Amino acid sequence: MQTKVKTMKMLLGGEWVDADQTFEVLNPQNNRLIAYVPAASKEDMLAAIEIADRTYKSVDPWPVHERIRVLNEAADYMETHAEEYAQILSSEGSKTITEARGEVKRATQTIRISAEEARRIKGETINFDQNEGSEHRTGYYYRFPVGVVGAITPFNDPLNLVAHKIGPAIAAGNAIVLKPASVTPLSALKLAEALVEAGLPKGMLSVITGSGKQIGDPLVTHPAVKMISFTGGGDAGERISSQAGTKKVSMELGSNSPVIVLKDADLEDAVSSCVSGAFSAAGQNCIGVQRIYVEDEIYPDFVKDFVNLTHDLRVGDKTDEDTDVGPMIEEKEAIRVETWVEEAVQEGAKIEAGGKRDGAFYYPTVLTDVSDNARIAQEEIFGPVVIIQPVKNLQEGIEKSNNVNYGLQAGVFTNNLQHAFYAIKHMDVGGLMINDSSDYRIDEMPFGGTKGSGIGREGVRFAIESMTEQKVVCFRLQSNI
Repeated sequence: MQTKVKTMKMLLGGEWVDADQTFEVLNPQNNRLIAYVPAASKEDMLAAIEIADRTYKSVDPWPVHERIRVLNEAADYMETHAEEYAQILSSEGSKTITEARGEVKRATQTIRISAEEARRIKGETINFDQNEGSEHRTGYYYRFPVGVVGAITPFNDPLNLVAHKIGPAIAAGNAIVLKPASVTPLSALKLAEALVEAGLPKGMLSVITGSGKQIGDPLVTHPAVKMISFTGGGDAGERISSQAGTKKVSMELGSNSPVIVLKDADLEDAVSSCVSGAFSAAGQNCIGVQRIYVEDEIYPDFVKDFVNLTHDLRVGDKTDEDTDVGPMIEEKEAIRVETWVEEAVQEGAKIEAGGKRDGAFYYPTVLTDVSDNARIAQEEIFGPVVIIQPVKNLQEGIEKSNNVNYGLQAGVFTNNLQHAFYAIKHMDVGGLMINDSSDYRIDEMPFGGTKGSGIGREGVRFAIESMTEQKVVCFRLQSNI
């Protein structure tokens, strides 16, 4: 039975509104029309920013206890409607229904963590008398919200990555204007619904849907927007950085995540963790496993076991709870992955599993004998493809791991403490998972990378630091009264 097509409204200045034009949101599994969504104009975005600026200034100061209440009640709403959130998320995106339920749970936790961290936005006293001549000075610093935050989010985690922008912004007392990915805007609108129901002051949140070409530039360049939080591709990130000027900027720009497996590791555990890390969300995961470097002595066994477990994965209908891998977000993305794999094969790579496309589905693919200079080894594939290569030792694995322009997260499987700490010191990444694949993350930890993987850190507490400023207060006291 075909689901009724919805006509959505976007949240502009606290009001649910239409736009002069709409665009279609399609289910990537079958290209079935799910919803018509407002295609905002530049004028809509400018209006949202100006309302956010006025509202922020009018509610200042916004009490911390009210921010906590709103966030907790929004999380309650999400829990009550969890299955509805999961169905929306899975229908518009690539995730299986099981993966979608997991993301809803995480997003709800992200909002709750934001409520908890709101009460911890603190400063500290400063010992001014450490400086000669300042014996009669005392003071402190405190943190205050930047004002209006502009946020841009991608399609691959369309609910939780939105929660990672909105939750910290509200916890810090900011207004926020969010532009979600055009292929997956419904999850963001559903999160906005929770905050509206929780009594968020009108104007503190806008979710403006539409083309980045139309509404992205005004969001980045408007003088009232004091901070940009962006998750997406490197090219877009560089363009935004150049446009933002002196604004605060936080960016998570992707990766090409490596895992090193040493001969002393638990082989079965390493294989299982890496298969999951490589192929969950159809490989559309910025910290998904893309390159695996295996010590020579166990390389043949690792490849054999990895390929066997990959063959066991079920590819198909994402609404089926037994499905492991669903479609990619669009057929053109599956075609891109197919092209990259074919290019690698022409350069000498061997397909051990997969290498097959069916519309938007690309089957989990394992490659060996890939050149270190191949595009698929240097760039972010963002699809269900993993490269496995032998290395002589940990040092060679680290050298190869670091030899890309990304450094988000990595994994090392070893039971040798010395090897673990050597890797910790020498791997050029923002996060290193010992005896876990690179895709492990909890929403409270600092999340971000080095080199081309971005600027700053997400994770609720660390996003709040980016979304606030420090102000120093110093009292010069009279020596006599």
